[in-house]
Parts: sequence; structure tokens; C-alpha cells
Amino acid sequence: MIKRKDKIRLIQFLLLFIGTLIVFFTYFNKEKPQEKIISSIDKENIKKTENESSDQLDYFYNIKYSGLDLQGNRYVLKSKEAQVNKNLQEIVNMNFVNAVFYFKDNTTLVIHSDKGVYNNKSLDMIFEKNVKANYEGSELYGEKIVYLNSKKLLEVLDNVKLIDVKGTMVADKLLFDLETKTLDISSYNNKVNTNINLK
Repeated sequence: MIKRKDKIRLIQFLLLFIGTLIVFFTYFNKEKPQEKIISSIDKENIKKTENESSDQLDYFYNIKYSGLDLQGNRYVLKSKEAQVNKNLQEIVNMNFVNAVFYFKDNTTLVIHSDKGVYNNKSLDMIFEKNVKANYEGSELYGEKIVYLNSKKLLEVLDNVKLIDVKGTMVADKLLFDLETKTLDISSYNNKVNTNINLK
């Protein structure tokens, strides 16, 4: 009978010791950084580099952001590669970018670019290098497209070319107001080239 009580006390002591260790490592071990919550990104795609020069960067692969902009339009933003500075986590620098905007009027805007920047707080987006966009059968090319969600504007900059069934247009800057659906066209040399099919 005494041996049985000793075994029970030993088991209780071991359980108490293990429980104390778990509590200590969970709440009192301050050396481990706390895990950061990353929304809309699969955590298995995160790769942290061991280079001293890249200490402040987190690398991501095959990421996808989706949600609603400030006007209630749905968007899906994908990138094959991305990096985030640990000190400025709202800015995501991306490579090989695809974005689809589903507007409330049932129109769709698709943008492809080699580079991009996404601000996950303001939802503003920048697309650069080999930028190509499709909107309602029209093709749009430029060096840079800036989606200013906070200002409800889409800005296409530098070497802008619009190809549509109604004709083509070459300009330096297009400014599309997403709220009023108006388009402002401008050129640095005060010259806009157009070729319009009147048929």
C-alpha cells in the first residue's frame, strides 16, 4: 500500500513539474520573438533569409491578397515573389504581379506587371515595368499604373498607349476617376496622338 502511494506522489510531482515548465516557457521566456499574424498569406510560403544584409526583410512566394477597396469593389492581387521590411510591414514589394478588379458596374480590370508595391493599410497599389491592362476589351500599356484607392483614382503614366476597337491613343498620362468614371488625358509636350475609327 505504501509503494502505491509513493508512485502516485511521484506521478503527481512529475505532472506538476511539467506543467510548471510549460507555463514558464509560454509566458516567461522573453528571448523568443512572438509570432506575427499575417493575413491572406499562407505562412508556409515565408522564407526568412540568414544573410546579415537581409536581416530586416521577410520573403514570400506565391502570395495572394483579396478584399474590398474603399468603394466596395472586390479585388484579387497575386504575386510570385514579395518582400516586406520588418520595420515597415504595411508596404509589400512584389515581383511578377497580377491583379483583377471587379467593379460594382460588372466591369473588370486586369493588370499585369513585372514589379509592384502594395500598401496593405491604405490598399493603394503601384504597378511598374512591362505594365499591361485590359478593361472591357481595351488594352492599355504604360510604364506605371498607380491605383490610388484612398483618392478613388487610377493613374497611368509614361508612354501610355490605349488600343481599343474604336481606335488607338498615345499620351503621357491618363487619369481615370473611379467614382465619376471620367478620363483625363494629358501629355508633357501638349500633344496627344489618336486614331479613331468612326464606323
